[in-house]
Amino acid sequence: MSQRHAVVVGAGIGGLTAAVALHRRGWRVTVCERAPEPPVTGAGIGLAPNALRALDAIGVDAARAAGDHVPATMGARRSDGRWLTRTATADMAARYGVAPLAVPRTALTTALAAALPPRALRYGAAVTAVDGGTDGDGDGGRAIVRTAGGPDLRADLVVAADGIHSPLRRAHFPAHPGLRYLGETAWRTIVDAPELRVAAMSETWGRGERFGLTPLSDGRLYLYATAPAPAGTRSADPRAELRRRFGAWHDPIPALLDRIDRLDPADVLQNDLYDLAAPLPRLHHGRIAWLGDAAHAMAPNLGQGGCQAIEDAVVLAHLLPASREAFSLDDDHDHADVDTDTDGTGRADPVPAALAAYTAARLARTDAVRVRARRVGRLGTLRNPLAAAVRDLAVRAAPARLTLRGMDDLFDGFRLPG
Repeated sequence: MSQRHAVVVGAGIGGLTAAVALHRRGWRVTVCERAPEPPVTGAGIGLAPNALRALDAIGVDAARAAGDHVPATMGARRSDGRWLTRTATADMAARYGVAPLAVPRTALTTALAAALPPRALRYGAAVTAVDGGTDGDGDGGRAIVRTAGGPDLRADLVVAADGIHSPLRRAHFPAHPGLRYLGETAWRTIVDAPELRVAAMSETWGRGERFGLTPLSDGRLYLYATAPAPAGTRSADPRAELRRRFGAWHDPIPALLDRIDRLDPADVLQNDLYDLAAPLPRLHHGRIAWLGDAAHAMAPNLGQGGCQAIEDAVVLAHLLPASREAFSLDDDHDHADVDTDTDGTGRADPVPAALAAYTAARLARTDAVRVRARRVGRLGTLRNPLAAAVRDLAVRAAPARLTLRGMDDLFDGFRLPG
């Protein structure tokens, strides 16, 4: 039997996790990324216990790859610094078996890319279309992946990890309403400020605005802020805009803004926030499987966007048949397009059934997280002073053990299908 071939569209965290998981199942993998090179700047990503367990299931140790510094506590605060809720990460580790870890995105993507065979990852390779992949269509039932620079690639599986604005989602689900603007813009950056000794992961709520700070696994700090704004609103200097909005908030925010002032403006990322207006009818079509933001773009309010992408990737690879030809991490495998067989035994190809099982395993869970993230965001963005005060009182009154228990379905919800 020839080795099955998967083409992964997009080299973000979800796409690279899928590529590593499939490679370790013995698949030949080609990752097509439209960007000309890997990113050199970026933000952080929080890896909740569910994502860490999913990575562990495919043999990826995030702490070893990106550092193991874990904040002592995490919680929410008011703009004057008063804590509304706070949880020790040691309590989370005791409950879920592992503490959450926040890592630089570039460190994680670099580690994942390094786990792939040479030449598996192709930068500057924009995918323009995927044809075929359904019965009686394509190349003997396989999908044909069209790339801007050629050549076309034949694939037993296409993983659409092409991001929140997924062209493949729009092409294959043309009746879907697409994205919904959440009414907020967000800034993100990373600073180095060891002298501030920030030991807590926190999100501070004001009236419609939020400021988050997260100690990263390498000792730096990931900062983010959100504010209501019409879509497309941009200031001439994001650093000045952040100081205008948050300069009077509690310590150490003013000192962190000083660090942001020293950055190049290009190192402060700004993105408007969107989520998917409605769930996709399914997470697969023909031989294409969607994952991550391409499948279920969600608000960042739960810190689960990347975590759910990682879960998607691991579950997808688990459900797909293993190839009979597996390669070690050191194999220098030539990724020229070669013929593949479907099964080699005369039996029906198992890939379509595996993709249907993937939809069954992931659609309800990911859409529930998407809806919950949207609802949580409404609390964080309350602008009416009375409504914000009532919210703060309610959060402060909730016992810490109940707050932690409320995360069970997220942090303890990852399972590989039996």
